[in-house]
Amino acid sequence: MATIQTDYRALAAGYLFPEISRRAATFLQEHPNTHLYRLGIGNTTEALSPTIVEALHHKVDLLSDRDTYTGYGDEQGDTALRVALQQFYHKRGVTLEADEFFISDGAKSDAAHVQSLFGTSDVVAVQDPAYPVYVDSNVVVGRAGTYEKKEGKYNKLVYLPATEENDFFPELPKEKVDIIYLCSPNNPTGAVATHEQLQQFVDYAKRHKAVIIFDAAYSEFISDDTLPRSIYEIEGAKECAIEINSFSKFAGFTGVRLGWSIVPKHLVVENSEVGEIHTMWFRHQVTFFNGASNISQAGGLAALTDQGLQESHEIIAYYMENATMIKEALESLGLTVYGGTNAPYVWVKTPNNLTSWEFFDQLLHQCHVLVTPGSGFGSSGEHYIRISAFGHKEQVALAVQSITENLQLN
Repeated sequence: MATIQTDYRALAAGYLFPEISRRAATFLQEHPNTHLYRLGIGNTTEALSPTIVEALHHKVDLLSDRDTYTGYGDEQGDTALRVALQQFYHKRGVTLEADEFFISDGAKSDAAHVQSLFGTSDVVAVQDPAYPVYVDSNVVVGRAGTYEKKEGKYNKLVYLPATEENDFFPELPKEKVDIIYLCSPNNPTGAVATHEQLQQFVDYAKRHKAVIIFDAAYSEFISDDTLPRSIYEIEGAKECAIEINSFSKFAGFTGVRLGWSIVPKHLVVENSEVGEIHTMWFRHQVTFFNGASNISQAGGLAALTDQGLQESHEIIAYYMENATMIKEALESLGLTVYGGTNAPYVWVKTPNNLTSWEFFDQLLHQCHVLVTPGSGFGSSGEHYIRISAFGHKEQVALAVQSITENLQLN
C-alpha cells in the first residue's frame, strides 16, 4: 500500500503568492469593472534586451538544422557559460573555478534542492522575514518540526529576526546551528548586508562547521560599490558557503528560466572531506536534472557579454526608477519606508498598527493596488508590506497616484 510523505502536512496553510492571487480574484469577481495595479509578486515586465533576443533566435535557428542541432548538453551546464560566469565573478575580485559553477533553471529550485546535501537532523536557521522556499523546502524533509500557529513559527527552526532595530540584518545565532539561509539584497526587506556583517556569519560558520546558503539573486541591483555582491568577497567563505543566483531578475529570465549555484571544492562541514560536498552536488544535478535548456543557456551567455550586461543594467535602472517613485510617494504620505535603494523591493511599515493582511486589504479595496503582506515572509514581517518595483513605469505611476489620492490613513 502506497503512503504519502506526511511532512507535507506540516506546511503552513496557503502558500503566500497563491493566497494573494486568490484574494485578488475574489476582489475582481466582486468588482468586475475595476483595474488592479499589481505591485505584489516580483515578476519582471520589460522585454528581453536585444542582445539576448538575438542569441535566443540564433540558437533556435541552429536547432532547426540537423547539421547544427544539439541534444543533451554538458550535465553541469554549458562549459562556455560556466567560464563566462567565472570571468564575471573574477572582474569583481572573486576567484573561482569554472567547474564550481552549476547551471540550473533558477535560484528557487537550487534553494530548495541544495538542502538535500545535508543531514535531516541538522538545525536550520533562517532570516526572518525570508523568502518562503527556504522554510517550506525544509518543512517537507522533516527538519522544521511542528508549526506553532500562534507564534507563526516552526518549533525546530531557528529564526533570526531582521527588524528595524538591527537595520533588517540579523544577529548571529545564540545557539549552534548547522545550516544558515541568508539573502542579500534581501527579499523582502530590500536590505543589503555589509562586508563586516557577512564576515561575522562566515566566522561563525567556520567555528561551528556550519554551512551558509547565500541567495544573491538580486545582487545586480546593488548600486553602492562598497557593498558585497557575492559571499565569496568575504574571507573564508569558500570553506563554508554555497551561493545561488539567477538571471531571472537582472536579465528578465523569469519565464526563460536560468540560474546557477556555486559549490566550492574547499567547502566542508562537520563530517565531510574537502571536495566531497562539491562531488555530491554534481551527483545530485546529473541524477535528478538533465540540464537547463540549450536555448536559455545561449541567452545567459549573451547576457554576460559587455553589451548584454549594459542592456540589462539599463533595464535594472528602469526598475529602480520605479522603486524611487514608490518610495518617495509613500514617504510623502508620512509612511515609514525602507529598501528600494539597492534592491527592487520597498518595505513599508503599516500605519496605525494594522496587520500586514489588514493593510493589504486596505490598499486593495481603497486604492486597487496589489502588494505582498510582510507576514507571509515570517513572523518578523508582521506589520509590514512589500511593494515590488517590477512593472511598466506608466502602470506604477498610476498605482502610486491611486495610493496618494485614495489611501485613508486616519
